[in-house]
Amino acid sequence: MNIAIMCSGNGSNFENLFHNLPPEDDIMVMIYNKKGCGAVERANRLGVPACYMDSKDELSIMEYFRELKVELVCLCGWMRIISDELLRLYPIINVHPSLLPKYKGLNVVQRAMDAGEEYAGATVHWVNEYLDGGEIIRQGKVKIDGTDSVETLTEKIHIVEYKIYLEAIQDVKQQLSINVG
Repeated sequence: MNIAIMCSGNGSNFENLFHNLPPEDDIMVMIYNKKGCGAVERANRLGVPACYMDSKDELSIMEYFRELKVELVCLCGWMRIISDELLRLYPIINVHPSLLPKYKGLNVVQRAMDAGEEYAGATVHWVNEYLDGGEIIRQGKVKIDGTDSVETLTEKIHIVEYKIYLEAIQDVKQQLSINVG
């Protein structure tokens, strides 16, 4: 499957996908919208084409995806809302560092800790027109213990994200093949 990655930040989920996707899956490009984001350095090191695009210029993004024959778009910290037009053209999934539907948006690890939650976690979901509002594909949780800081809990959540994102892509591939077949 031809996969496009869209990043705004560090790119650790992107790198995890690169190293762990099965051989039949190809990351065709990593699109980024913040110059100097860590994902660019990772893409260069991994030999994955990286392309800066203004997140508001979705027409160019769509044209580029069409040229590459992209079949699935994976958001890895893309900190922008996706337009309806892009959503109609491509299946798009996202990983979010909370147990949705709780804690949509930003600063979710801190918010879960401030609320006294027993568990935090991550969700992979379909992207729709609502912020972190799409149908849930996979979730994984971690226990918040009394010694956790935002940083240590974020690290624990990253480990869960890496696992469930790979599993969710396999679920999505199966679902898309059923819908096409």
